[in-house]
Amino acid sequence: MTSLRRTFTAACAAAALCASFGALAQDIKPRLIRFGYGLNEQSNQGRAAKVFADAVEKGSGGKMKIRAVGAAALGSDVQMQQALMGGAQEMMVGSTATLVGITKEMALWDTPFLISNAKEADILLDGPIGEKIKAKLQEKGLVGLVYWENGFRNLTNSKRAVAKMEDLDGVKLRVMQNNIYLDSFKMLGANAVPMAFSELFSALETNTVDGQENPFNTILSSKFYEVQKYLTVTNHVYSPWIVMVSKKYWDQLSKAEQKVLMDAAKVSRDFERKDTREEASKALADLKAKGMQINELNVSEASRMRNKLTRVYAQIGTSVGMDLWIETQNELMRIRGQGK
Repeated sequence: MTSLRRTFTAACAAAALCASFGALAQDIKPRLIRFGYGLNEQSNQGRAAKVFADAVEKGSGGKMKIRAVGAAALGSDVQMQQALMGGAQEMMVGSTATLVGITKEMALWDTPFLISNAKEADILLDGPIGEKIKAKLQEKGLVGLVYWENGFRNLTNSKRAVAKMEDLDGVKLRVMQNNIYLDSFKMLGANAVPMAFSELFSALETNTVDGQENPFNTILSSKFYEVQKYLTVTNHVYSPWIVMVSKKYWDQLSKAEQKVLMDAAKVSRDFERKDTREEASKALADLKAKGMQINELNVSEASRMRNKLTRVYAQIGTSVGMDLWIETQNELMRIRGQGK
């Protein structure tokens, strides 16, 4: 009996141990990664964030999960950048323009009239120049994964149609918290006001500012047509977004986990660019249908603006480094030469 009791007790203990391990295994939760972005869930940014989240979950077999948080609920781009650098937030996507104060080379992407079309943008961003600039982020506690597309930026305002440079005189224009944007629009005659995107709709609604500049998609998804009458097609800057990870968080991940995030980021990049470009072609018609008065800046006025910004170009070249500036100009010449 004693032997039988011992065997029974051991069996019970083993069963209890197995049950305990089973419960522990069930309690092991996947890595939850907060991914912040500024636009709303229905925007091109929101749709791409969902594609990214799905790709991470699939690529990790459910061991990593993205919690996408839009509408600037985790803060403005600048606030989220600081949170990533401090390790308080894991991931975000945001404008490269708000990174210039952290990594000066990012100012290259703010150059007015630098990039002419999507093909040039893709080659520059995904090639050696884009990679070189992205790598600089690591010195500041950020890891750049891929560039998404925000698109070509265009002007809206509530005062008047902008058909020539002089029409910008006295217009209170919200710009990103970035010196290149500030200096460029001041030189063109506008009263440039730096402001976080999360504050913009309210500022337009209350006439704190008269206008702003963003791609068609953002103008539409953010419902700026409700508080802006005039839209001028200027295509004055090609504006990228960048997907980033906190370096403090990135360094905690295994190589396999880092690969999951990078692979998923590339999937989201390809989806996002295609989606953004398709949406942009429809958005202009939608904005017109919603009552915006639309005009296109002609070539001669664009040239006048470009000539007015010579000092800005020199400033950008000095800021990013003349080697990078010259390398970029040579690469653009090479790309344009292929198209002939």
